[in-house]
Amino acid sequence: MNLSEKILTTIASLPESKQVEVLDFVEYLKLKTEKEESSNWNSFSIASAMRGMENEDSNYSVTDLKETY
Repeated sequence: MNLSEKILTTIASLPESKQVEVLDFVEYLKLKTEKEESSNWNSFSIASAMRGMENEDSNYSVTDLKETY
């Protein structure tokens, strides 16, 4: 019996109210995983887009960035 079958068999032996709790938990885990994957992808995407920019010459100097009052 593989893991999926064992999980299904175990869940099927629970009362329906507990099955609902298991479903809620599984949906929570799925959402959490999707958020983590999205966050990882966003970090990778930004890092990829910015790669090499630290070596580029800037069109601005430090004095251009300062405000005077």
